[in-house]
Amino acid sequence: MALTSFRPLVPLALAAGLVLPIAASAQDRVLTIYTYDSFVADWGLGPVWQELFEAQCDCTIEWVAPGDGVAVLSRLRFEGGSTDADVVLGLDQNLIAEADATGLIAPHETDLSELDLPVEWTSESFVPFDYGYFAVMYDAESVENPPTSLAELIEGGDEPLVIQDPRTSTPGLGMVLWMKSVYGEEAGERWEQLSDRILTVTPGWSEAYGLFTSGETPMVLSYTTSAAYHMLVEEEERYQALAFDEGHYMQIEVGAAIAGSDDLDLAREFLAFMISAEAQNALPTNHWMLPVRAPQEPLPAPFQRLVEPERALLIDAQTIADERGAWIDEWLDAMSQ
Repeated sequence: MALTSFRPLVPLALAAGLVLPIAASAQDRVLTIYTYDSFVADWGLGPVWQELFEAQCDCTIEWVAPGDGVAVLSRLRFEGGSTDADVVLGLDQNLIAEADATGLIAPHETDLSELDLPVEWTSESFVPFDYGYFAVMYDAESVENPPTSLAELIEGGDEPLVIQDPRTSTPGLGMVLWMKSVYGEEAGERWEQLSDRILTVTPGWSEAYGLFTSGETPMVLSYTTSAAYHMLVEEEERYQALAFDEGHYMQIEVGAAIAGSDDLDLAREFLAFMISAEAQNALPTNHWMLPVRAPQEPLPAPFQRLVEPERALLIDAQTIADERGAWIDEWLDAMSQ
């Protein structure tokens, strides 16, 4: 779910969950893409990519946005082979093993030689299109002594924090994995300590960030890149990401073609488009994440000022597939104490 996609300045309608699919004109070829709600918001990357891709494909994109990223996978699994999706967009590396296990994903057949990711990418089913790092955003006018580590966030201060539900949201799942990466078997205990500071848990990123930008909370789980939006678009310095000593959990967002698509060639054409220079150039300042392809020109100055994690934290996808249910149960138990 990185603001993410920007996911950051959130209109009131979006914060209320009233995002509607983007209308499309009639064409002979229709590409149905399942994705998360903020991606298709009028300030998101969806409208930009739609215009670019439709101009070259002689087709129409139809968006289906059932919620945040984990909700997209849940819908795909529920529909199974009867799904209308041609492409699923906005899952992340934490969910690819589970998505692959559905048997619904086709080999991407995309040339990945131009990828410029911090980690090696070997999947033959999923094409990465952006990456970033989870971070706690804070309002410098409300938080006098911001924490410099997860430990300080958990143990000190009383400013409330809003997070997302890991059962429905990729950022919410990312926070669970972040805690598990740092604390291992002690993660449940640390969640219990942090729970007193959590104001609310939202279904997705959009609702959480809406509470932050409206002043309802001084801290929210988001991305290091969220700060770039405020600095570049709003010329506002007060909203910044916290740098944590333990490192930051990494997210790589991906797209995939559905094997049962009525137009698999078109679906694969879209996957190739995602990592084209044209699509990647549009990504940073419309999606507020980092491109997976080296930019043709330097990114705007605010991107050079972002928090750079000393450690990029990751857990392998198969371990997550095996343990996600137990780790979420651990989180639920801790939050209910």
